[in-house]
Amino acid sequence: MSADHTPSKDAKDTAGPADGTSPRTESGEGTELIRFDKVTKRFGAHTVLDSLDFTVSSGKHVTLIGPSGSGKTTILRLLMTLLKPDEGTIKVGGKYLTHEEKGGKLVAAGEKHIREVRKNIGMVFQQFNLFPNMKVLRNITEAPVHVLGLDKDAAEERARDLLELVGLTEHLDKYPTQLSGGQQQRVAIARALAMRPQVLLLDEVTSALDPELVAGVLDVLRDIAHTTDITMLCVTHEMNFARDISDDVLMFDSGRVIESGSPEKIFSEPENERTREFLSAVL
Repeated sequence: MSADHTPSKDAKDTAGPADGTSPRTESGEGTELIRFDKVTKRFGAHTVLDSLDFTVSSGKHVTLIGPSGSGKTTILRLLMTLLKPDEGTIKVGGKYLTHEEKGGKLVAAGEKHIREVRKNIGMVFQQFNLFPNMKVLRNITEAPVHVLGLDKDAAEERARDLLELVGLTEHLDKYPTQLSGGQQQRVAIARALAMRPQVLLLDEVTSALDPELVAGVLDVLRDIAHTTDITMLCVTHEMNFARDISDDVLMFDSGRVIESGSPEKIFSEPENERTREFLSAVL
């Protein structure tokens, strides 16, 4: 089932944040950035994604909701090439992600091609995934220096700006184990943004946090959503957050999009009975 995304609410006009990411504007929005074409993913006999057609436009914030096991996180893991599709193709920025064209044919992509396309994608995981042996500042600068080839001083300046954005400037010389879970997750967000990705993937980023730490992390993400033009693809059970930041919400069930639309439509007037059942259980 295809889910094409068009603007469903006004962009938020504001000056750009201190980290240097682009302010959120109308320019560049509407162009296709992500495309899943007949993507199927199986784990053994279980089909997690079933011939999925799915697109996301540049600059949009798209939230995926649905029951556990419906395929939401699998989409993010495919985009990070932590998994590969069994059938179908994925494009990011007009380029195939796990395939490339050679001699007029589509073949499995080499690692160099995959890395080149994937560097436009950043992901924040449930479990933070920080390097425990590196202090906060180096956690953020490591990839820009070694993957992007950024000068160390420039990488550190970018990292300091991002730490200011997420409210952790005073913790740059600490190790992850010296931080709370909420602070670690904010470092993980800064680390993902340090690569200046076109797409930011958010996988249940508050699910591993104590309840009192959730609000701080969500406030940081709201600020990023409202002040930059980064494209966001979010899997969450925080429905108020989804309502606040989303341009579009997609309801997944059994590996397919069964309903999509603006947050106002999905949360207030869902058409599909399965969507109504799910929302009544989580709201």
